[in-house]
Amino acid sequence: MSDIGKNDDGKSGIEISRRRLLGTVGAAGATGLALGAAGGAGVLAATADEPATALTTVGSAAESFHGDHQAGITTPMQSCGHLIAFDLTAGTGAGADGAAGRRAAIALMRRWSATASRLMAGEPAGDGDTGVALDAGPSLLTITFGFGRTFFDRTGLAARRPVELDPLPPFSSDQLDPRRSDGDLWVQIGANDALVAFHALRAIQKDAGEAARVRWQMNGFNRSPGATAQPMTARNLMGQIDGTRNPKPSEPDFDRRIFVQPDTAAATEHPWLAGGSYAVVRRIRMLLDDWEQLSLKQQERVIGRRKSDGAPLTGGSETTDLDLDRTGPDGKLIIPDNAHARISAPEQNGGAAMLRRPYSFHDGIAADGTPDAGLLFICWQADPLKGFVPVQRKLDRGDALSPFIRHEASGLFAVPGGPEKGEYVGQRLLES
Repeated sequence: MSDIGKNDDGKSGIEISRRRLLGTVGAAGATGLALGAAGGAGVLAATADEPATALTTVGSAAESFHGDHQAGITTPMQSCGHLIAFDLTAGTGAGADGAAGRRAAIALMRRWSATASRLMAGEPAGDGDTGVALDAGPSLLTITFGFGRTFFDRTGLAARRPVELDPLPPFSSDQLDPRRSDGDLWVQIGANDALVAFHALRAIQKDAGEAARVRWQMNGFNRSPGATAQPMTARNLMGQIDGTRNPKPSEPDFDRRIFVQPDTAAATEHPWLAGGSYAVVRRIRMLLDDWEQLSLKQQERVIGRRKSDGAPLTGGSETTDLDLDRTGPDGKLIIPDNAHARISAPEQNGGAAMLRRPYSFHDGIAADGTPDAGLLFICWQADPLKGFVPVQRKLDRGDALSPFIRHEASGLFAVPGGPEKGEYVGQRLLES
C-alpha cells in the first residue's frame, strides 16, 4: 500500500513513512549500535572476534545529538564524510566590535543545532527539505561543530580564546594552501550512506544563509560497513592498515587524553570546553605514483608493519606490541630506526596520544598528471600541544614516509562539549 499523499493529520505521507521506517528497524538498529560500541567506538581497532555488520542494520543505526560530548568523535568510523570550514560575514568590517558577529553566530548555531538534531534522528531537515534522504534511515549520521582561532575575534570573544588554539608550529614538510586551511567555523559530517551525508551537507550550507560563507570543503570516504567478513581496521590509499594503535575507550586514561575534563585548569578557565576536544585537520596528499614503485618489502620497511595484516615486522598480529629493540641476524634493527610505526609510537613520544579518525580522498588528477588523492587526517585530543604537535615534530625530523606524502592544508579547531536538551552547540561560550 502506498504511503504517498496526505494523512488524516494533514502531514505528508513521506514523512510518516520515514518514521515508520525507523520504528520497524528498531531492533536491527540496536544490534548495529551494540556492534559499534563493542568494535571500539570508532577507534579503528581490529576486532577479529566480532561478527560482520549486517547490511540491513546500516540505515537504522543512529547517534544522539545531545550528550556529554559531541557525536562524531568516538562514533564508529563512517563510510562517507564531508569537512567544511566557514567564515562569518557579519561584524567583520572596519570598526566592527564583534557584537554583530556574535549575534550572527548565536543565530547560526541555533539553526545548525536544530537541523543537526533532526537529521541525526532520521527526520527531515525542516521547511524546504530537499528530499534527498527520504528513503533512508539516519545511517549513523553525525554532524560535529568546532570553532577556529579567528572565530573568537569575529565574535568579540578573544579574551575567552583558549591558548591551545594558538597556531600550530610550522613543519618542514608543510606545503600549506591558506585558501584550504583554518576558518572561523568547522563542520564535520559523517554517515554510512552517501546520500544521507550529502543531504546533511546541503542543509548545513543552506542554513548558513548570509551569516557565513564557505571557506573550503573536502569530501572523503572509507570502506563501507559489511564490506569485509569481520570489522577491521581501515586501510588507506597506500593499502596500509591505518589506525592500529589508536587509544581505546576501555583504557583508563582515554577520556583524559581525548576530552577536556571538567576538573582541569583548562575547563576551569573555559567552562564551555568541558567535555570538548580539539580537532587537528590536515589534507595529506599521497604521492601514489612514487609509493607504488617501491617493492612490497620496501613499503613494509617504510611503515614498519606487514602490509597484509598490519602486524609489526617483528612478528605477531596487528595488535602485537612493536619490539623496537629486536635485531636480525645482520645485527640491524628489524623495524628500521626511521620507520613510521617506530617514530609515531606513543612510547617514542612521551606517551603522546591522539584519536585518529581520518577519511581517504580522491579529487581526480592533478595538473602534473598524478592522482590528487590521499588522507583527510583528523585527530582528536584534549590538548594539541600534548597530542598532535610532539608526534608531528618527531615525524618531521626523519620519518621514512615523508618523501611519499605532502601536507597541503591544515586547521585547528576547538570543539565544545555536547549540548544538553534544549541547548545549542557553543551556547555556554556565546551566551556566557
